[in-house]
Amino acid sequence: MTRSIRKKGVFAGVVLAAVTLAVTACSGNTALPGSDASSTASGDSVLAGAPVAKADLILSGSTMEKIKKRGKLIVAEALDAPLLSQQDPTDPSKVTGFDAELAKLLATYIIGKPNVEIVPPASETREAMLQNDTVDVVFNTYTITEERAKQVDFAGPYFESGLAVAVKSDNKDIKSYKDLDGKNVIVGANTPAVTEVPKIAPKATVTAFGTDPAAVQALIQGRGDAYVQDYTLLASDAASEKQIKVVGQPFTKEPYGIGLKHGDDDFKKFVNEWLKTIQKDGQWGKAWKTTLGTVTDSSVPTPPEIGSVPGS
Repeated sequence: MTRSIRKKGVFAGVVLAAVTLAVTACSGNTALPGSDASSTASGDSVLAGAPVAKADLILSGSTMEKIKKRGKLIVAEALDAPLLSQQDPTDPSKVTGFDAELAKLLATYIIGKPNVEIVPPASETREAMLQNDTVDVVFNTYTITEERAKQVDFAGPYFESGLAVAVKSDNKDIKSYKDLDGKNVIVGANTPAVTEVPKIAPKATVTAFGTDPAAVQALIQGRGDAYVQDYTLLASDAASEKQIKVVGQPFTKEPYGIGLKHGDDDFKKFVNEWLKTIQKDGQWGKAWKTTLGTVTDSSVPTPPEIGSVPGS
């Protein structure tokens, strides 16, 4: 995305000033620096059997070696993005979500343990955080573009978002965007949905609402049959509002990449190989199923092909 999800004004954003957290347990728990990692639980299903890189892949003098010697992966990652990377308000040491789980899997691949230090970014600071070595990687709904690729490198894409469809939880008629023709469809004003819905459903009646909360309430109140918006935004809406659900997969493409420091070809190759491994071995699918997949009727999507978009 061109903005982090927090900038959409949907999340209740946790106010954090220069806060960092270190993920230290297989349970997906996080611990403040200096805490005892051995006291946390283990056995998380996503991390169970997670691959660890062979020693010969940790090249001498490489970023991988630096991270392994340090003993933790430093990640730019949100703390207020439901289903992607969200801090538990009742237990600030716990951060969960799709991006959070992938970060733990990458740390495990490099270090052998899911040790992650989280540095919450703003969308406008992500490039600088990589360039200044503040973080090793960025997991932050970071859309791959050719313009951004002039400043940073992207591994992936690791996930493909885009416009998707939400309906009331008891709706059995609409299963994907293919069922929108002739329906009353809610969209966000000044979003891509305004022009995209008439293309896929020329007989639909389109009603625009100025904010995401207003659109969600209109759907719940029956003022529309479906709501079309960005997939990850709808998923977070559905996580907090059980009266709606996401159906089908995105029908437009917004590829998310893992941000890396520009010019570090060895690290980019390493991270891409890790992505292929967790896709093949099933950890990618488990991470999706236990996070974004909890609010949709759809099966685990096929991961996007690595290197398939300009800038990747």
